[in-house]
Amino acid sequence: MELTPQIKEKLTLLQEKYEAMGQDMVSYLDGLLYADFLTYWDYIHLDTLLSLQSPKTPFPDEEIFIMYHQITELYFKLALHECKQIAEHENLTAKFFTERVKRINAYFNALTTSFEVMVNGMEKEQFLKFRMSLLPASGFQSGQYRMIEISATDFTQLVDKSKREELINTSIEKKFEHIYWKFGATELATGKQTLTLKQFINKYAAQFLALAKEREQTNFASLYKQLAAKGEDVTALAEELRKLDLYVNVEWPLSHYKSAVRYLEKDPVDIAATGGTNWQKYLPPRFQKRIFYPFLWTTEQLDEWGKGWVLSVLQTLKNKD
Repeated sequence: MELTPQIKEKLTLLQEKYEAMGQDMVSYLDGLLYADFLTYWDYIHLDTLLSLQSPKTPFPDEEIFIMYHQITELYFKLALHECKQIAEHENLTAKFFTERVKRINAYFNALTTSFEVMVNGMEKEQFLKFRMSLLPASGFQSGQYRMIEISATDFTQLVDKSKREELINTSIEKKFEHIYWKFGATELATGKQTLTLKQFINKYAAQFLALAKEREQTNFASLYKQLAAKGEDVTALAEELRKLDLYVNVEWPLSHYKSAVRYLEKDPVDIAATGGTNWQKYLPPRFQKRIFYPFLWTTEQLDEWGKGWVLSVLQTLKNKD
């Protein structure tokens, strides 16, 4: 084959690249010559990925449950990838910030619209049986989801609403003692922490606290205010942050609420199948009033936060019954 001018140019550029690094280009070309062509399945480790489902029971729908949660965690990883790019950008602009939040919103849109798989994609009888074999594990224990929350807002906004104003000027450690999700994993009768929560705190507490301190000035709320103070046009960014607020604090928990009502509402004994989480108070947005960006919403919107969504879902489910 004739060495065209384009090929010669590329070889010259490669030679310059490897010389600058003190490397021998010929050795690298040998490696390229002997290497096999890359395949799709090898590149994404497809065989490994498809082998990561290990059901604990013989019920077929358990595999659906496993795979959907694995898909969810991959989307969370995608979101955290964008969170890191935003927080660590050396010269952050409203344009870059907006584009990355749009990506996160796309991930959550995919999650919320696909959650029908969990609401109506499994037989209730199967779910209640295989779910009991998984205790005390719970989707509540998603560390990546908590990291998204920490990256998205001022840590005070994650404090249980009953303590939020009281703890606004206290340390992150003090706020963490009253973070909202701890109240969603308490025994209804005694108020004690469930094993689900104890496991979760033991594994992730140090990591959460470290990230919260790291994001004190680089969480999305803080970065938005910094850009606005510089005089940048943050109109489009504000719109995307409002969407993110709704996805994470209304649509996503409400998707879980639909699922919990679908599978657990009929018999109080079945409540144990949630892994010990107090989902009746933990999931509905109107109870938690967890809002990342209260400064981007009107007083009326804040007062009505989540009410319409929850009521409409309950009515839909009653009509189906």
